[in-house]
Amino acid sequence: MHLQSRLSNHIQTAFDVLFSSSIGSVEFQSTRKDFQGDITVVTFPMLRKVTMNPVVLGEQLGQYLVENSDEVVGFNVVKGFLNLVLSDAYYMEIFQAMSSDMNYGFSNPASKAAVMVEYSSPNTNKPLHLGHIRNNLLGYSVAQILKAAGHKVYKTQIINDRGIHICKSMLAWQRYGEGQTPRSSALKGDKFVGNFYVKFDQVYKTEIAELEKQGFTKEEAKNKAPILLEAQDMLLKWEAGDADTVALWKKMNQWVYAGFEVTYKNLGVDFDSYYYESQTYLLGKSFIDEGLKSKVFYRKPDGSVWCDLSKHGLDEKIVLRADGTAVYMTQDIGTAIQRLKDFPDVSAMVYTVGNEQDYHFKVLFLILKKLGFEWAKNLFHLSYGMVDLPSGKMKSREGTVVDADDLIYEMTLTAKSISKELGKLEGYSNEEKHQTYNTIGLGALKYFILKVDPKKTILFDPEASVDFQGNTGPFIQYTYARIQAILRKSDVYLGSPLAVVSLNEKEKNVLKQLEVFPATIAHAAANYSPAIVANYTYYLVKEFNSFYQNISIFGAETAAEKQFRLQLCSVVGNTIKKAFGLLGIKVPERM
Repeated sequence: MHLQSRLSNHIQTAFDVLFSSSIGSVEFQSTRKDFQGDITVVTFPMLRKVTMNPVVLGEQLGQYLVENSDEVVGFNVVKGFLNLVLSDAYYMEIFQAMSSDMNYGFSNPASKAAVMVEYSSPNTNKPLHLGHIRNNLLGYSVAQILKAAGHKVYKTQIINDRGIHICKSMLAWQRYGEGQTPRSSALKGDKFVGNFYVKFDQVYKTEIAELEKQGFTKEEAKNKAPILLEAQDMLLKWEAGDADTVALWKKMNQWVYAGFEVTYKNLGVDFDSYYYESQTYLLGKSFIDEGLKSKVFYRKPDGSVWCDLSKHGLDEKIVLRADGTAVYMTQDIGTAIQRLKDFPDVSAMVYTVGNEQDYHFKVLFLILKKLGFEWAKNLFHLSYGMVDLPSGKMKSREGTVVDADDLIYEMTLTAKSISKELGKLEGYSNEEKHQTYNTIGLGALKYFILKVDPKKTILFDPEASVDFQGNTGPFIQYTYARIQAILRKSDVYLGSPLAVVSLNEKEKNVLKQLEVFPATIAHAAANYSPAIVANYTYYLVKEFNSFYQNISIFGAETAAEKQFRLQLCSVVGNTIKKAFGLLGIKVPERM
C-alpha cells in the first residue's frame, strides 16, 4: 500500500480513538527543506471536524502515529503542519519492493477500453520539419505514458494527401521536373517533392508581379496567376477521377511516404494505423442528414448546412457548403466516427495538434456530443505551442523551414563536437562513437522539447540542448552511464534480500524520489504531459548525484551498507531508463 494510503488509515483510526470523530481525505505535502521530516500532514482542514488549536491537534496526532504505526518514528509541528519522520525500516521495505519489481512504476491494464492517440498528420507536399518533430515526440510519448499507466493504446495519424497544396507540387514537377525522380536526384522522396512546392511558390510570385505591372491589384493578380489557375484545374481533374492526374498523384505521394518512413525511423516513432484524407474527406456527410433531423444542424436559404453553437459561447459553424461539398469539420466528424467503427474498444481519443486549432477542436467535440455520441466526452485536444528559432519563424512555401532530417543530423554533429571537446568517448570504435553521438544528439533534442509544458512555445537552441550540465538530456544520460560504470565494478550480487541499514539524508532523498515514480506516471497520463516525466527524471538525477558526491559507495563501513548503496544505484539506473523510454529517449551504457 502507498505511504499516503497507509498514513491516511492510521490518521482515520487516530481520529476515532482520540476524538470519537471521523475525517474525510487527508492532505499531504512534501516537507519543506528547512524542517525536519519526510512527509507533512496539513492539519488546518481537520479543524472542521474538531475544534482545537492546530498545534495541539498536530501534537496529539503525531504522538499517536509514533506509538501506533510502524512507519513513523518522530514528528514536529509548525502551526498547521505536522512533519513526520519515517523509519528506516519503512524505507527499506519499500526499497525491497522496488528492487524486486522489474515493472516498478508501470501499471497493469486496468480495463479492455483503449485510447487512440493521433499525431504527426503531415501534408504530402513537403518534408517533416521542426514543428512536426514536437508533434511526433509529444504524441508518441503520451502514447507510451498512457500504456505505462495501464491503458491499451492505438497510435494513428491522418495524412493530408489531397487538396490544392498537393496539386501545386504535382504541377511544378510536371513543368520543371524533367522526368527526375528521388532516386535519380539522390534525394529522399519527401524532400524531392517539397522542392517542387517551393518552386511553385517562386513561379507564382513572379507571375503575380507580372500581373501587377499590367495594372491588376495584388488580390486580382493572386487569383489570376496562370500557374494557380492550372493547379486549381488539376484539383478538379483529381476530384473527377481523371486517370492521368490520379496516377501522378499516387506516384508522387508514394515518394513522400517513403521519405516520411525514414524520418519516423530516425526519430524513433511509429504508428498502428493510418488514415488518409483522400479516403476520409467524404465521411461525415451521412451524419449531416441525421443532424438535420434531430435539429443539431439547420439549413440556410442558399442550401448550406450550419450548426449554431452561440449558446455555448461559440459561433455558427458551416458543416456542408451550398453545393453539397464537405468542409474540414465534416471530414473530422466522419473520421472520428469511422475510427470508433474500426476500433470498437476505443473509448477515448487524443488529438496532438498545434494550438492554432484550439477553436476547431472545441467545435468538433461539441458537435459530436450534440450528435449523441457518448464517447465524445472523452476526446482531448493535446494543444501545443510552436517551436521558434533564434532566427525567427519558419515558412514552408519559402523553403525556410528547419528540416527534420537535417536537424537530427545537426544534433548528432553537435553531440560529436561537444563530446570530443570533453574527451568523453576515448577508446571507442568509430561505430560505437557514431551510435553514441546519435543517442546523445537525439536525446538532447527530445528532452529539450519534452521537458517543456506542451502549451508553451519553445525557443529551440540546439547547442544549449546538448550541454552536459543542467536540465538536459545528455546530463541525465551521463548519470545513467556513470551508474552502469559503478555497477560494472561491483562484485556484489544485487538480487539477494537487503538487510535493514541506518539511512542518511542523501539516501532517503533518493528513495523519496523513487517512491513517487508510479504516481508521476499516473499524473503525467492524466494530464497528457511528458514534461512531468521529464522533470521528474531530472530531479531524481539531481538527488542521485548529490548522494554520489557525498556518500562513498565502495567505501561503506559494512557489507550491508555497500550492498544497499549498489542496489540503490541499480534501481535509479533502471528508473532513469524506464522514464526516458517513456519519452522515446535511449540511454547509453557507456559515455
